[in-house]
Amino acid sequence: MAKTNRADPKLDALRRTGSLNAHPQAVTDPVFRSNDFFDARDMVQVKYEMLRRVRVDRHSVSAAAAEFGLSRPSYYQAQADFERDGLPGLVARKRGPQGAHKLTDQILAFALAAKVDDPAVTAARLVPLIRERFGVSLHSRTIERGLERHRKKAR
Repeated sequence: MAKTNRADPKLDALRRTGSLNAHPQAVTDPVFRSNDFFDARDMVQVKYEMLRRVRVDRHSVSAAAAEFGLSRPSYYQAQADFERDGLPGLVARKRGPQGAHKLTDQILAFALAAKVDDPAVTAARLVPLIRERFGVSLHSRTIERGLERHRKKAR
């Protein structure tokens, strides 16, 4: 059953760890509707029970995914994560690039040095300089965001 208490420490923990199910209402599995132990807000529990339903109870992947409010590709991703890492593999993690892949530390250092030499230099003016020096084509907004991140880290 979905819980709606405002001062809910579990809800806060689920949010903080990235384990909060954005669509708990999509979980239609009967056990999640009839027993408070099962919390449709907890995505780790939802994924684990979905995997268990297929492996132990022999439900089809399509049926289990639908009952747990997930897609078949989500099932297979959870299965791979669980087989590789066990239960911790079901905890959400940021996928994709973890940082700037074109705006390297070397290019950012170049942009920072250019700003020190001429504080009025704009990101748009740095684009051709970076392309000429490093052979990398960046958008001016990418450079601006990199400079902003550096400023925030320096605080």
